[in-house]
Amino acid sequence: MSREPKSVAPDAGPGRIAPPPGQRRWWPWLLVLTALVAGAYRLHATSRQAATTDAPSGKAGPQRPAVPVVVATAREGDMPVYLTGLGSVVAYSTVVVKSRVDGQLINVAFREGQLVHEGDLLAEIDPRPFQVQLEQAQGQMARDQAQLEDARLTFARFRTLGAKNFVSQQDVDDQAAKFAQFAGAIKADQAAIDSAQLQLTYSRITAPISGRTGLRLVDAGNMIHASDLNGVVVITQHQPITAVFTIPEDALPPIIKKLTAGEQLRAEAYDRADQTQIASGSLLTADNQIDPSTGTVRLKAVFENTDGVLFPNQFVNVHLLLDVKRGAVIVPVAAIQRGARGTFVYVVKPDHTVEMRPVTVGPTGRTEAAIDSGVAAGEVVVLEGVDKLREGSAVQVRGPEREGASPKPGA
Repeated sequence: MSREPKSVAPDAGPGRIAPPPGQRRWWPWLLVLTALVAGAYRLHATSRQAATTDAPSGKAGPQRPAVPVVVATAREGDMPVYLTGLGSVVAYSTVVVKSRVDGQLINVAFREGQLVHEGDLLAEIDPRPFQVQLEQAQGQMARDQAQLEDARLTFARFRTLGAKNFVSQQDVDDQAAKFAQFAGAIKADQAAIDSAQLQLTYSRITAPISGRTGLRLVDAGNMIHASDLNGVVVITQHQPITAVFTIPEDALPPIIKKLTAGEQLRAEAYDRADQTQIASGSLLTADNQIDPSTGTVRLKAVFENTDGVLFPNQFVNVHLLLDVKRGAVIVPVAAIQRGARGTFVYVVKPDHTVEMRPVTVGPTGRTEAAIDSGVAAGEVVVLEGVDKLREGSAVQVRGPEREGASPKPGA
């Protein structure tokens, strides 16, 4: 059987064996793969060297940038303990000024919203009918006085004649009765005069209290009556003025104890937003019963209100000073954080890193709080920038520390 002749590579010389056909196919790919591996290794080595060169203190790898924060220093001081209640301003006195006689209103002497004093003239009713009644009563009294004098003289004569038995005792007694009758008439006449004078006085309507007038409720020229419900004007007393507010019934015992002991509790009135103090006064009294539907009790505070900033029915937040905690560690309220592990603050350490410190919060005010445990006076706490912090985060204090802060950690 004939065999096919074996092919010989063109470049095969004497003493060389040609490679098999399969080996010739993968040999170029092996060279390409080797080149790729060498390039990747060289690139990796270059990147690692660059990272090592850029890292501080010879440490490799990038660092997290310091978080900018605002801080304050915990201080030792006296922390006031306040009890806050919602309420409204109530006029110290409110009077509906009415006429006490019937007649035509001829003059309105006040301006709406005017500050008046007790006794100031507010309005006038036509006085002529009352003047006539007074003159009639005075005339009746003059007539009765003349009759009384005549009866006195007659009684004196009859008493003299009776002593001499010139007239009977009955005649003497009759004259004595007439004299007593006219004497009684004089008293009735005096009462009628006093009544007429009083009615005439009532024709002038004066302010019963000092305060601010409201809107005019009736105009001059109208007939007014003592039975009118609306009256002429309403006067509210603003100086002093009161605020009625509610507190939980559980907070009542210490207040009653202090009131019973004669202590005066300071009350501060804040605006609707509870941001600005608008008046300072004192607690006047507590209501005599608790509202069972809400579990609260009403308190009344009084304010001098010399500047007139409080107005009836104005909404206020009343802060009642109950006590003062001496020597407390105080931090701004903004430093206190709450999370799944409870209440904590971020304390800045001397190396400019933060520590998440659990704390126990004591009495809390509007802007500051007392820390019962967890923070010591002089330690620096974070106020702003806490949302980017975690345990051990590096921080950079930006801006000045809040008032009362000590030098920055590590400075």
